Amino acid sequence: MAVALGLFCAFIPVPFQMLIAATLAVVIRANILVAVPMVWISNPVTMGPMFYFCYLIGAEILGLEPEGFDFELSFAWLVNSLEAIWQPFLLGCFTVGAISSLAAFLLVRILWHLHILRHIKLRARRLHNRRRKRPRKQ
Repeated sequence: MAVALGLFCAFIPVPFQMLIAATLAVVIRANILVAVPMVWISNPVTMGPMFYFCYLIGAEILGLEPEGFDFELSFAWLVNSLEAIWQPFLLGCFTVGAISSLAAFLLVRILWHLHILRHIKLRARRLHNRRRKRPRKQ
């Protein structure tokens, strides 16, 4: 749950994403130490491509022709550009965030299940080997 929560919060286009992830992790009783670092997927290096991809997805869903724009990590750019692109941008952020968090949730569940099955098999093998090494009493 924490991986999905942190990944979803990474696609929220606001500052203090870590605070949102931490608060929600406490509310839904998810692991805060996993949820907060998952937000770091969106960082100054990845934020531009991530949010541009979200904008393209939102524009595609709404059937709009994507406008070209130069992303700039500043408040002035946000105020000037967001007026024209806010609908496809926010829809794309929500859509990509929801799909990626659902995919991450399912992947983590599958990997955890496989890990547990492997642990059970190893435990059964150790128990079997221990029983074979014991001398039989007559």
